[in-house]
Amino acid sequence: MNDLTKKLQERFLRYVMFDTQSQEGSGTVPSTEGQLALAEAIEEELKGLGIEDVRLDSKGYLYGSLSANQEEEVPVIGFIAHMDTADACPSPAKLPRIIENYDGGIIHLESGVILDPAEDAALSASTGCTLIVTDGTTLLGGDDKAGAAEIVTALEYLTGHPELKHGKIAFSFTPDEEIGTSQDHFSVEDFGADFAYTVDGADFGDIEYENFNAASVAVRVKGMGTHPGEAKNKMKNASLIAMEFNGLLPEWERPEHTENYEGFYHLLHVEGDCDHCVLRYIIREHDGKKFEERKETVRKAAEFLNLRYGKDTVTAEIRDGYRNMAEKVKPHMHLIEYAKEGIAELGTEPRVPAIRGGTDGSQLSFKGVPCPNLGTGSWNHHSVMEIANLDHMVKCTRLIVKLAEKYGKRTED
Repeated sequence: MNDLTKKLQERFLRYVMFDTQSQEGSGTVPSTEGQLALAEAIEEELKGLGIEDVRLDSKGYLYGSLSANQEEEVPVIGFIAHMDTADACPSPAKLPRIIENYDGGIIHLESGVILDPAEDAALSASTGCTLIVTDGTTLLGGDDKAGAAEIVTALEYLTGHPELKHGKIAFSFTPDEEIGTSQDHFSVEDFGADFAYTVDGADFGDIEYENFNAASVAVRVKGMGTHPGEAKNKMKNASLIAMEFNGLLPEWERPEHTENYEGFYHLLHVEGDCDHCVLRYIIREHDGKKFEERKETVRKAAEFLNLRYGKDTVTAEIRDGYRNMAEKVKPHMHLIEYAKEGIAELGTEPRVPAIRGGTDGSQLSFKGVPCPNLGTGSWNHHSVMEIANLDHMVKCTRLIVKLAEKYGKRTED
C-alpha cells in the first residue's frame, strides 16, 4: 500500500467514526453537535498540513484555500464535500471492515445482510479491489465522508509536491446537506472560487451536471367528522379524500417506475384521520417545462376535489427547491472536459449520467459558481449495504490533483 492510499484509508476510517447524522427541525446550525466536532477535527488537520487559510464559522461551515504556487493568473477552482450523513441508519459504532483483494463473490455481513455482485453492478466491477463495509447494522458514511477524505488527502498531496504547479485552490466542508439546508448559510464570498466541483457522487468516473428540478408539496385535506351512525350526507372523510387526491396523480410516474430522465411524484408521508389529513410529496423533473406541468397537475387535482367536496376542502402548498444546474454549467463545459480528461488518464472510462436527485452544486451553480459533481468511489448510500472501494477513492483523490493542475494551466475564464 503506497503512502497516499494508506493516508486516505486511515483518514476515511477516522472520519466515519464521527456521528454526524443531521437532524431536520433541530433548530440549530449545524443541526447536530457531531458535525461541528468533525469540522473542528478537519480544521486542525488542515492547519497541521501547513495550510494557513482555514476558517471555521459559527454555523459549522469550514472554508479555506491552498495558495497558488505559480505566477500565472488562473481561475480559482474549488472542491466541496458535506460532513453530515443521512438519518436512515445510525453511524458506525465500531471500525468498518476492510476486505482486501475482493474475490468477486458474495459478501456476508455480520448482521446477515448479503452483498451480492449479481445484483450490484458496482460491486461486480470491484474484483481485486480493497472494499470497506460495515457490519450491516449501520451506514458507512461514504456519503460524503469519502469526498471529504479525498479532498483533504489531495490537499495534503499537493502541499507535499510543490513541483506540481497550480493556481489558488478553494475548499469547503458543509453541514446539513442531507436535510437540504447546507446552502442556506453557505457564503460564496468566503468560498472564493470561480468554478467548483462537489465531490459527492457514487461510482468513480461519473461526472454529473444535469440534475432534477425539485419541489416539495404539502396537501392538506379538511374533512368533517360525525358519528358514523348519523353520517349520511354529512361526513366528509379527509383520509378518503386524500386517497382520491393520490389516485389523481399518474400511477406510473412514481419513483419505482421511472429511470434516467423520467420525472416523478413521490408520496413521502401521510398522516390524518376523518377530520384532517396531510400528504407530503416531492416532485422531480429534469425538463423545466415538464416540471411546471407536474406542479400544475397537483393544482388541478386539488381544484377538482374542491369542486366535488366544497371550497377549501383541499389545499396544495408547492415549494420550489433546487433547480437543474445544466443551464449554468453548459456555458462552462471546460469543467466537464477537464474531468473527462483526468478520469481517462487514470484508466477509467468517463461517464456523464443525469443525477436523479440534487447536490450542493445545483444551488451553488445558481449562486454564480458553476459546480458539477464527481463520483467518489462509494455507493449504496443511505443504506446498511453501503460500500466504499478504496482503489476508486484513490483515483478520485488523484483526479482532484489533476484538476488542480489542469486549472493551473487555464488562463481564460
